[in-house]
Amino acid sequence: MASRPWSPTATAFSRGDLTPLGRWFWTVDKLLVTLVIALVACGVIAVAAASPAAAKRLSGHNFRYEDLFFLKRQIFWVLAGLPVLFGVSMLSIPWAKRLSIVGTVVFLIALMAVPLVGVGANGAQRWLAFGGFQLQPSEFFKPLFVVTTAWLLALRFEDRSLPTMQLSFGLLVVVAALLVQQPDYGQTALIAAVWLVQALLAGMSLGVLVLLAVVGTVGMGLAYLSVSHVTDRIDKFLTGGGDTYQIDKALDCFRAGGLFGVGPGEGQMKFRLPEPHTDYIFSVIGEEFGLIACLVIAGLYIAIVVRVFILMLDEDEPFVFLAASGLATQFGLQATINMMVNLKLLPSKGMTLPFISHGGSSFIALCMGMGLLLAFTRRNPYRNASPYAERWRA
Repeated sequence: MASRPWSPTATAFSRGDLTPLGRWFWTVDKLLVTLVIALVACGVIAVAAASPAAAKRLSGHNFRYEDLFFLKRQIFWVLAGLPVLFGVSMLSIPWAKRLSIVGTVVFLIALMAVPLVGVGANGAQRWLAFGGFQLQPSEFFKPLFVVTTAWLLALRFEDRSLPTMQLSFGLLVVVAALLVQQPDYGQTALIAAVWLVQALLAGMSLGVLVLLAVVGTVGMGLAYLSVSHVTDRIDKFLTGGGDTYQIDKALDCFRAGGLFGVGPGEGQMKFRLPEPHTDYIFSVIGEEFGLIACLVIAGLYIAIVVRVFILMLDEDEPFVFLAASGLATQFGLQATINMMVNLKLLPSKGMTLPFISHGGSSFIALCMGMGLLLAFTRRNPYRNASPYAERWRA
């Protein structure tokens, strides 16, 4: 059937609209966008519930936070982050690739600068300070590294003789060494796990997988034996001995909330909870909105990851497949780790819940990563009806 040519009189968001916004509207996966917006909205509600507890806990003798201080900041970051999310999602695939490769280099340099000029908190040195703003380079580096790794691994499909698997693994080792210095073992494990998933999808042999599993196990054992911070957290998780105040209060929140929660603003256990607006915000949701609300939040994460992999079933471009799969894996794993820590199913990691936890640079970084994911999953449902259907990919 002959396709209908584009008309200069085409209305906005019609199939003939070839403006960047019009092409984005017809190619972006609207279900995925809806799920992400729903998650961001849930995050605002969750921070509203956690804000009074965080304000009370962090108020000192010289400064007192107002009850809704962190909610107001979260709304600011949402208003700043959503344009980043949608702006990045409008990029063509080649430009998304270029942004990621250049960004990987920039934030790798930033990671190298952290031990030299970075600022610390709670025994970790992970941030760079710019005036009154602090930036955590590892948060921005994660999604950019995933896309760069996808680009390197996809080159194997063009020329099997290229040592791209070895190059990507070497880059991973460098990154892991930089993160361990901070120290940030949670981010190290997350990035390594995502790389492993991408490498397996790119055709890594079973023998290499077994070798890496042995090396990883030995590395974890050495960390347990030589790093007191790691030893302490693992011992607390396995034996329940020592100071387990954080996880005990998190579980108290879930017990108090039951199935339906005590009601918005009615929670009391959250005031005893460390980091109620960041690491343990899932426990605040459990207390005020109940187990059913927690299951809804978990369901949103599952739906986003499953939707991405469904979209990738008919993807024939190796780079796009590896990039989207890696970004979805990273997003889902981070959410899973945070929720499992809150439920005492994993040792404490200090990892936020994506789009739910309060955050500044972390929220912007998440928006950038999700924007990349939306860019890689864009499909035109009318690709057979328009000669312009796939122009955005070129």
